[in-house]
Amino acid sequence: MSSTGHATHKEPVAVVGIGQTKHVAARKDVSIAGLVREAAQRALEDAQLTWADIDAVVIGKAPDFFEGVMMPELYLADALGAVGKPMLRVHTAGSVGGSTALVASNLVASRVHKTVLTLAFEKQSESNAMWGLSLPIPFTQPLLAGAGGFFAPHVRAYMRRTGAPDHVGSLVAYKDRRNALKNPYAHLHEHGITLEKVQSSPMLWDPVRYSETCPSSDGACAMILTDRAGAARSPQPPAWMHGGAMRSEPTMFAGKDFVSPQAGKDCAADVYRQAGIGDPRREIDAVEMYVPFSWYEPMWLENLGFADEGGGWKLTESGVTELDGDLPVNMSGGVLSTNPIGASGMIRFAEAALQVRGQAGEHQVDGARKVLGHAYGGGSQFFSMWLVGAQPPTS
Repeated sequence: MSSTGHATHKEPVAVVGIGQTKHVAARKDVSIAGLVREAAQRALEDAQLTWADIDAVVIGKAPDFFEGVMMPELYLADALGAVGKPMLRVHTAGSVGGSTALVASNLVASRVHKTVLTLAFEKQSESNAMWGLSLPIPFTQPLLAGAGGFFAPHVRAYMRRTGAPDHVGSLVAYKDRRNALKNPYAHLHEHGITLEKVQSSPMLWDPVRYSETCPSSDGACAMILTDRAGAARSPQPPAWMHGGAMRSEPTMFAGKDFVSPQAGKDCAADVYRQAGIGDPRREIDAVEMYVPFSWYEPMWLENLGFADEGGGWKLTESGVTELDGDLPVNMSGGVLSTNPIGASGMIRFAEAALQVRGQAGEHQVDGARKVLGHAYGGGSQFFSMWLVGAQPPTS
């Protein structure tokens, strides 16, 4: 799948409103409907719009059995102001937050609708995602208690392939948890975090330690996407979409590269082509990357073209991906600090938009003009990405 097309014929897409809930382990004070409405209302307030200004709603979440509520979108229309309006549900596993935003953007780009509310959520406290991800599937390897059991061997393969030293994963986790302290919406605020604490945390799935894994969060994220005319009426500078794409591949097939999946490479290449990016390492200012386990930062740096094979861990180790580095990664604290699964991808997209709007607060990157948002899901098989900029696209 891809959101490719003739750029000259597309309506430019702008992000004029962003809203998040405070992500926590359990939001027992609200229902799913209350959770999503909270994020949507904050996005509307940010855009200074009302429910009547929204033409359509695009919603996404992870598998329904994570909460035990089947097809919740059917009863969320009222909470999201979608009564009598088109409402679409998107599902691409963990990448769904990003995919949902891209589906919404295509509705604006194709001039089907002028202004669209897009939202993604997860209320993991309603169920148990780790065991939900441990279902026995015929003819496939067991996940061994959660997603970490599936991905740990791929991390080991990366280490063998590149010669990455054991401490790199801990460096990523230490960085992201410190960044989260600057983000009021982040789930984990570990005051007093040290590298030594990360490295002494229990080993869960060798080589992934407890502090190198994502939490289980309740939360929602919403954005208001609009056309050029809507952006002109925005009271504050919007973020402009320069490129967006989705790609997928099977969970397993002969020749699949679990360390650097081809679908991820193809997705990034498509986004860069749309945005006119020739050298992502030099032309992109920062990245909000989907890193549920710390080692995926260096792995995705290579997959997305920011480093050659074997060079990703060197960027991390040398401090390039720190908040004050040459290519900051996960300024918000990332998935390692906040993980309402269905919303995690959209949070990456929204945080990228906040950066180019200059509204990321204490985790703002000075001078950020072009920022990449990235999400992946399933068995490293679903990918969605967008590049947003402070200025409208030139074509």
